[in-house]
Amino acid sequence: MADTYALFEEAGKFLAGRVMSEAESSLQVELDSGKRVKVKSANALLRFAKPGPAELLAQAQALSLEIDLDLVWEVAPDDEFGFDDIAREYFSAQADAPQRAAALLRLFDAPHYFHRRGKGRFRKAPEDVLKQALVAIERKAQQAAQIESWAAALAGGDCPAPIQEQLYRILFRPDKNAPEYKAVVEAAKRSHQAPLELLKTAGAIHSPYQFHWKRFLFEFFPKGTAFPPLVAPAIADELPLAPVQAFSIDDSSTTEIDDALSVQGLGTGTVIFGVHIAAPALAIQPGSALDQVARSRWSTVYMPGHKLTMLPDEVVQAYTLQAGRDCPAVSAYFQFDEETLEVRTVETRVERVPIAANLRHDQLDAVITEASLAGEAPADYAFAPELAFAWRLARHLKAQRELARGKPENFNRPDYNFRLEGGDPAATEPDGSETVLITERRRGQALDLIVAEAMILANSHWGGWIAESGVPGIYRSQASMAPGVKVRMGTKPAPHAGMGVRQYAWSTSPLRRYVDLVNQWQIVACARHGRTAALAAPFKPRDAELFSVISGFEAGYAAYSQFQNGMERYWTLRHLQQADRTELDAVVMKDGLVRADALPLVLRAAGCESMPRGARVRVRIGGIDLLTLDAHASLIIRLDDADTTADDAEVDANEAEEAAESAAPLALAIDLDEAAGAVDAAGVAATPAA
Repeated sequence: MADTYALFEEAGKFLAGRVMSEAESSLQVELDSGKRVKVKSANALLRFAKPGPAELLAQAQALSLEIDLDLVWEVAPDDEFGFDDIAREYFSAQADAPQRAAALLRLFDAPHYFHRRGKGRFRKAPEDVLKQALVAIERKAQQAAQIESWAAALAGGDCPAPIQEQLYRILFRPDKNAPEYKAVVEAAKRSHQAPLELLKTAGAIHSPYQFHWKRFLFEFFPKGTAFPPLVAPAIADELPLAPVQAFSIDDSSTTEIDDALSVQGLGTGTVIFGVHIAAPALAIQPGSALDQVARSRWSTVYMPGHKLTMLPDEVVQAYTLQAGRDCPAVSAYFQFDEETLEVRTVETRVERVPIAANLRHDQLDAVITEASLAGEAPADYAFAPELAFAWRLARHLKAQRELARGKPENFNRPDYNFRLEGGDPAATEPDGSETVLITERRRGQALDLIVAEAMILANSHWGGWIAESGVPGIYRSQASMAPGVKVRMGTKPAPHAGMGVRQYAWSTSPLRRYVDLVNQWQIVACARHGRTAALAAPFKPRDAELFSVISGFEAGYAAYSQFQNGMERYWTLRHLQQADRTELDAVVMKDGLVRADALPLVLRAAGCESMPRGARVRVRIGGIDLLTLDAHASLIIRLDDADTTADDAEVDANEAEEAAESAAPLALAIDLDEAAGAVDAAGVAATPAA
């Protein structure tokens, strides 16, 4: 038998072996490995007597690389042809088995030149199609060379400009087919470095602070933070002047003064307590340019040493409750029995309110104390009688809420103030080089309590009032205080278990939060139109627009809060570095998480994993990474009795869950494991999923 061997195709691969037997439509072929396979006769493309199968494939592979594809394309017929035709045309009429196999391999591996038309059958590509394919191949080759060049530069410690320009997109919103992304992946694999460390070493990241700040801007302010040119609309309505002298209570850094208070009738047995809220809703109309700006931002963004306001400053200043002005406001007047503090009536008015003073926490917290408000110490400050009543009322309202919620509110943990000093005096925002001072501010201080309870009172009342008027609003509710039960937003009033109120609708910060502005539009409609408010209100019952607002606001507000927490964490870690602090006293939360006693910092500490919640410990800080916002810590010693329980420290389970999220290191969108299989030997990705 002359033909003792056969070359055949199986699953896109060419194999060769000895023909053991042959039936009408199939062959049994033995491979060099000894494995026997059944091959359809149609798949046996070449039969030969010599050389052996392995040698034939080796010779054919080498010969195929020498075949000039352009020449073959030129001489190939326009009609369909077989590989044997090309072998005889290219080599000779007596082409041997290796030459015939070489022609087959070369044609098969050049689909841009020759289209496959069956087993061993081909047709040459049209000239225009071929030209396009060759351009694409050349482009791919150039891209592969570019990726290789960039990867080599990165691995060598130098960041190419195109990768520098795409830094945040590569790390957090990558196009995984982009050459810049592939170069970073390749360089990270080659240098055995994490992407952040690689890019930092290569000089792409000059400042951890700027890295976090620009990453946030890339994500949420890709067009910059500047406002379009807008003018604050004038309030055209003739508003009555309120017969009060109101005062606000804020920090000195506050420019968006949303709320003020007033007290009338002291000593008469009936006291009228006024909550006055700045009224941008009287001028800004739904759908207007200013509304669109506010809705695109959702709220003011806060961070240590800087903020991005929801509205342009010139607009804010037009409606803020500035001392010395009669300011348009939406006011809720609560009439209380002066002795029992029982609510008798409540009235909402749209009016102008004389603002007598802007009181500042940082200037008065040490002066306006519980002792002075209770008459146990001198009260040498403005509005002393009014503040004394407001404090007494606030304590009463808080006690009522605690009764409704079933447990006292825990103000054991302090708030913290961040102050940045130094840096560039001409700069409008921090650059990360400043010295940070972190000071405690105890929660629940007298002025804090007065403002907090007044706002809760107004938000709860207005939420119920607009519902009674048949007008929808945006509410915050919490079904219970059980672990894992989160606060939700919706368009119908529902109890807020955590606050101990029947309903709660954010309405008291319309200069700073878009939800409050929306609710103020609804409140103004109720105040002006009474029973027909449902017809006049901008948002009607079951209005899909309200649900859209809720969805957008929740996403934006959560992201801003996460960013604020991240920047506070950055400055806290920076404070540890600046103060050269290596030890901290802390309380154990869960799963090895500990919370520092005198700093707003939660971190994992090795050795604390098995300790009970509430245990007090001292930990050593072993490493701080300002890029990932991570800090390594380990247990030094336990400071309290081993019998301490969670109840002793009152560590809340929900708080521990939130703390675990805040302590997590920075997450990247770049995925080395996924990308590793997508980059071929030349550095070109096959087409990884985006």
